[in-house]
Amino acid sequence: MYSKAKIAILGSGSWATALAKIVMQNAEHINWFFRDPDNIEKFKKVQHNPNYLRGIDFDINRISFYSDINKAVEGVDIIILAIPSAFLNETFTNLTVKLNDKFVVSAVKGIIPEHNLIVGQYLNEYYNIPYNQIGVVTGPCHAEEVALEQLSYLTVACQDVKKARAFAFLLDCPYIRTHVSSDIYGTEYSAVIKNIIAIAAGIAHGLRYGDNFQAVLISNAIQEIKRFVDKVHPITRDIKSSEYLGDLLVTAYSQFSRNRTFGTMIGKGYSVRFAQLEMHMIAEGYYAAKCIKEINEELKVNMPIAEAVYNILYENISPAIEFRLLTENLR
Repeated sequence: MYSKAKIAILGSGSWATALAKIVMQNAEHINWFFRDPDNIEKFKKVQHNPNYLRGIDFDINRISFYSDINKAVEGVDIIILAIPSAFLNETFTNLTVKLNDKFVVSAVKGIIPEHNLIVGQYLNEYYNIPYNQIGVVTGPCHAEEVALEQLSYLTVACQDVKKARAFAFLLDCPYIRTHVSSDIYGTEYSAVIKNIIAIAAGIAHGLRYGDNFQAVLISNAIQEIKRFVDKVHPITRDIKSSEYLGDLLVTAYSQFSRNRTFGTMIGKGYSVRFAQLEMHMIAEGYYAAKCIKEINEELKVNMPIAEAVYNILYENISPAIEFRLLTENLR
């Protein structure tokens, strides 16, 4: 279905760069949107992303670069979104090309903070894209390991499973395995919440809690995620599969996890603002903590870990005090 599709990738960070590498294993050509035209010129000169995953060299003859989002998406069949959720709404304010005839895939793993909507809902409500033309890419797959071509697994979710399978074919390569799902709500919300949990894991590490506590934290966390996604979209799902539990584990434990790194800095006593400036990268869980807190005020799901992270990041409660209280709610 998509073997000859025209593809646009929106975003210039590490995950966008990794996805471009994966997609170009099977696609002849891509459009690639960068917000900063200076970075496009640097990319063309050095033939790799000047800011992220510099070890990946690209055949720039197979890439059309754009700093105009409308030129990037005009005439394409598939759009892959890899823009941090905090910037997605702002970036789309310049969009005039209609998207409702395209297959739009969210690889954001974040929530739109201005609207408290996961990306699929945002695309449907604000850009009239039918849910059967919205995909989600998720799973335990860090960009840094893609750059090294280490074996990774991705899940493509779409309510139209045939479209999910066709898009998954574009991602299949010697170091990427794929499978498909129809659970666009559960996979996206799980990807959002696991970032909050990873911040909690980092805070625990910064506070010098050990591996025994981390194991308890994560085993409680997957139950917390299950309670939330079952409330939001009550279908039969295996929460132990890689798109849920696997993604949680790698984000909570990996050295490449920016959310865990952010949490570790908070646990060690950094202020939120200083930690953000020091990282030079977006920790999606920071925005997600506030959004999930506000969504959950109506749903009233028991989420002690997410609550603890929110209290630390937004209510300025001491991490040591908050985690001492949290330990009483885990088992």
